[in-house]
Amino acid sequence: MGSEIRVWVDGRRVDEGPAIAALDHGVTVGDGVFETAKIVDGQVFAKTRHHDRMDRSLAGLGLAPLDRARVEEGIQAVLADGPIAFGRLRYTVTGGRGPLGSDRLDGPMTYIVTAGDQPAPAPVTTIGVVPWIRNERAATVGLKTTSYAENVVALAAAKSVGGTEAIFANGAGDLCEGTGSNIFVIRDGVV
Repeated sequence: MGSEIRVWVDGRRVDEGPAIAALDHGVTVGDGVFETAKIVDGQVFAKTRHHDRMDRSLAGLGLAPLDRARVEEGIQAVLADGPIAFGRLRYTVTGGRGPLGSDRLDGPMTYIVTAGDQPAPAPVTTIGVVPWIRNERAATVGLKTTSYAENVVALAAAKSVGGTEAIFANGAGDLCEGTGSNIFVIRDGVV
């Protein structure tokens, strides 16, 4: 398959060309959530846990629960071309078409599923600690929203000094999270 990305949007494969409306609220104001899961030997890792977390994120934004059958249709569509030995699956749900502002329209949400090969992660990561913080009191704390511009800026800053990942602290100065990675601390052999 190479580096081809497989794309499914609202019931149809759209690997190339226009896929979502320019006025989709996920595009105009970042009104959406996503999950990213590892694919190993054609199987999605921890799919149910990812779906459960997406439900929490959708509820946090005041959006309807995940239509699991609909997202499964998309997952099957992007995996139908053949197995992905090691890759990444990402599925996104947005508030759907919206106005040019923060209000929502009453209409269907947009479902997007993508998949593609991914190189195996490096065994070691070089960390760049960035000067910006995560707001632990934000309305979206703990939600995987599509508004990741802050991560793009932080990762670029880390890379500019030789890092491969950026780590944020929160307002209290506690270790919080990376731009695209989870952080686990092991103390006395306990995670």
